[in-house]
Amino acid sequence: MEFQKLSALSLKEMFICQIRDMILSGHLPVGSKLPPERELSKQMQVSRAVINGGFAELEKQGFLDIYPRQGVFVADYGKNGNINTLNAIMEYHGDTLGKSQIYSILEVRRALEHLATDSVIKNAADEDILGLEGLLEEVAAAKSIQETVSATFSFHHRLSVISGNSIMPLIYISFEPVVTQLWKRFCHRYGKEALYDSVLCLYKCVKERDIEAARRCTDKRLDDALEGEHQIY
Repeated sequence: MEFQKLSALSLKEMFICQIRDMILSGHLPVGSKLPPERELSKQMQVSRAVINGGFAELEKQGFLDIYPRQGVFVADYGKNGNINTLNAIMEYHGDTLGKSQIYSILEVRRALEHLATDSVIKNAADEDILGLEGLLEEVAAAKSIQETVSATFSFHHRLSVISGNSIMPLIYISFEPVVTQLWKRFCHRYGKEALYDSVLCLYKCVKERDIEAARRCTDKRLDDALEGEHQIY
């Protein structure tokens, strides 16, 4: 059984969580104007510095639009958000993401993984590919779901590094909270061994430098997650 470390949130973090949750729950709809800082400070019994800092962070996350001398408005985060917005949505919805949302996430993953494996198979040195075996062994040896997910991400991130594409690792890192959340859900439903099997399949294809087999491996895993025997929505 796994337990997470407890920590107290700061007033700014609590403010951010409350406003973000009100937006994601629909209590603050897109386009609505928030009260002035002075009024919020009085209602919530916190300093204006907390409100101001929270607004700035929520704007960075894609949830608010701040217009000088006009006010603060709920942004159309579904259209104009960023990776921080997606991560916040994943944290808020937890295990309740719907099929369409998961489908969109996995289709992006499919494209990224095809690009990474294609590049590795075509361009990576033999020693770099063999170096993935150590990361595969870490996935196999993991004692908990958290360790399994972390090791799996390390494997995929390393795959992006040896692809030779200098931007690919940065994209993988930005998606870490999203994909690890889905992998945790997968492991809770089907066991960490099933996640290991998917990594093993991909490694074997890459080691054999078989692009079509690697693509089939990725497609089968993601199709199973959407419509097959390992659905995660």
